[in-house]
Amino acid sequence: MAANRIKIAKDKAELVKALVASKETTGPFQTYVDAMVFAAALGVKYKKRVPLGETVKREPSPIPQENFASMGHDWIIKLLAINETHDIKILSSREEEYEDKRTQIFEEYANGGLEILQNELRGAVDYSERLLLVLISEIDKQEKSNNEFDLSRFLT
Repeated sequence: MAANRIKIAKDKAELVKALVASKETTGPFQTYVDAMVFAAALGVKYKKRVPLGETVKREPSPIPQENFASMGHDWIIKLLAINETHDIKILSSREEEYEDKRTQIFEEYANGGLEILQNELRGAVDYSERLLLVLISEIDKQEKSNNEFDLSRFLT
């Protein structure tokens, strides 16, 4: 069954490796699972779903979905799938086609998020620091929009 692993696009493999803390890197994430969940959330936020194209076979190798489940992140794959399809049947664990579809949706949002990260982190030496700046910028945007008086709510 091909759907039991989350694949990573070949052109994003080096980025994913750099996002995970190791002996060679000071990445902001502890595991590939964490990096992919963050990337998928970013992809959803910006409505960026990108097909994978060619994928890597090793380093980072496709991630078993059991790794997502053991960390409590398997629900995000299901949540994205039901949000995208609006079909409760997508949650069926007995149908391989549904499992494949859930996996594809997650992979494409993660790939879209990784594309965004590639642009945001271009030229950065320390990904953790740059990612923190991006997150702070997003918080500032939200706070400014919440504090502004919006007349459009009276137009209905």
